[in-house]
Amino acid sequence: MGPTERIPLGAAGEASVVVTRELTVKHLHERMPEVYGTPYMIYLMEVAATQAAAPYLPEGWVSVGTEVNVKHLAATPVGRTVIATATVVAVGEREIRFAVRAHDGVELIGVGTHARAPVDLARFERRMNGKAGA
Repeated sequence: MGPTERIPLGAAGEASVVVTRELTVKHLHERMPEVYGTPYMIYLMEVAATQAAAPYLPEGWVSVGTEVNVKHLAATPVGRTVIATATVVAVGEREIRFAVRAHDGVELIGVGTHARAPVDLARFERRMNGKAGA
């Protein structure tokens, strides 16, 4: 049985965060507005996708991000809670594809697609340790 064989279409995951100043673009670039940063939104979408796939992967396997195609549609101020959702839309032997969305309780702030690859964590870490020592 391959690592993705148990992942059903429609499997969903969710992740949320309260926007703090540390999650705004102003925190990194003082001249920018104090709104939720796009990289943080994308990360939250990735966490939601991880949650959608994780229960179906074999023991010792995780998924790693391989592709992101996201539009940041609206600004979100400090204090709002952002909820990201990810839904499995396609499953291949080496890839899981998701539809991702983010909402701030007022409006849709992000939408797109994301792909993740299943990896055997022990094998992956051995490869990275070898690469780090090279």
